[in-house]
Amino acid sequence: MSFISFLSLSIRKFVVLALVIFVAAGFATTSLAQQQTPPDKSGSSGQGSSAQGSSAQGSTAQGAQAAPAPPKLNPKEEADYKALKAIPDGDASTADKKIQMSQQFLQSYPDSRYQESIYNQLVSAYYAKQDWISFYANADRVLGIDPDDVDVLTVVGWVIPHLYNKDDPDADKKLDRAANYEKHAIEVIPTLAKPDSLTDEQFAQAKQGKLSEAHSGLGLIYFRKQDFDNSVKELQLATQDNSSPDPTDLFALGIGLQQLSRNGEAADAFAKCGEIPGNLQARCKQSADQAKSAK
Repeated sequence: MSFISFLSLSIRKFVVLALVIFVAAGFATTSLAQQQTPPDKSGSSGQGSSAQGSSAQGSTAQGAQAAPAPPKLNPKEEADYKALKAIPDGDASTADKKIQMSQQFLQSYPDSRYQESIYNQLVSAYYAKQDWISFYANADRVLGIDPDDVDVLTVVGWVIPHLYNKDDPDADKKLDRAANYEKHAIEVIPTLAKPDSLTDEQFAQAKQGKLSEAHSGLGLIYFRKQDFDNSVKELQLATQDNSSPDPTDLFALGIGLQQLSRNGEAADAFAKCGEIPGNLQARCKQSADQAKSAK
């Protein structure tokens, strides 16, 4: 398991996904925005070996062989990776350029130590283009390298319930896959080691932001399954102590609370959603009034 750049994930937002949210009773249709910036991971490993020997009369053991020197860096590879990283992640206007350069990099350096990072950047670029087939394919490549990659786990677990189609014969399997991803991310995040580049406070905030994203995805998964009790619990975790909650989370939270006959709490959730400019604002204000009258 390797660490990723959490801080950038928690403060950069991009790409508006026009996604549909609805429950059996035909509750709502909305669009939302969500951040996901792919991680920057790299790492290398080496193996040392030792040998021992002895002679028949009074010989001494041979000293351990020196560990092999780490592989030399390829200046051209390093320069190409730096140029690739300079292109903003998750920017729809530069996604095609990011994809082209990433593919060229993987062809030029098939054994690069930056391979996982490149696939992460492709996940972000295809997310920006809303090319979901390529998005999932590259996400699978990342998780094949590192099953604990919390960026990919959370973003895939978040996208699946937002793109949910009840007429898809594999709809339930996809939701189960997404739930497994978010649950695993929630297990992994607290175990990550703090990088030297972050203070303790920054690291704590970054982990909390990533946990909120995972709870958001899991809450929407339960929402799709009409498991409102668990949906409410997860969406409360996603929105509490969150200075910029996702209005879709608040809207789905309000609906879930209504289904549990907790209309007073539903009105509060809708009211918070109604304070956030966007496509849901008017709908949330109307729903807040309705929930208040149903107390």
